[in-house]
Amino acid sequence: MSRQNDSMIHPHIEGLLDRVDSKFSLVTLASYRARQINSYFNQLGEGLGHMIPPQVSSVARKPLSIAFEEIAADKIVKIERLPFDELDELEAEAAAIFGEASENGIALDDESSDSDAE
Repeated sequence: MSRQNDSMIHPHIEGLLDRVDSKFSLVTLASYRARQINSYFNQLGEGLGHMIPPQVSSVARKPLSIAFEEIAADKIVKIERLPFDELDELEAEAAAIFGEASENGIALDDESSDSDAE
């Protein structure tokens, strides 16, 4: 039975780089996920259960190694954030839609629940 060492040899760095845009993206994604895994292990005894557990079964003990294994298994992917100008456009569009709905007498969920409570 072969045992994989807890190191950066497995998974190979070349395979990890195929899943992200750059080395910087890989480091950022892996470090962010490693912090989440570390927080998960630290809160286990408290019974809170609000952190996401590791998504792969691993013999690795280090959170960063687990994060790299998750990336290699395509369990963790990078999500691109929208630029602020696109967010502003989407917010303006949503405000216009909700404004038209209230002008036409269409009750939104929050408004209908408020009137039901009265």
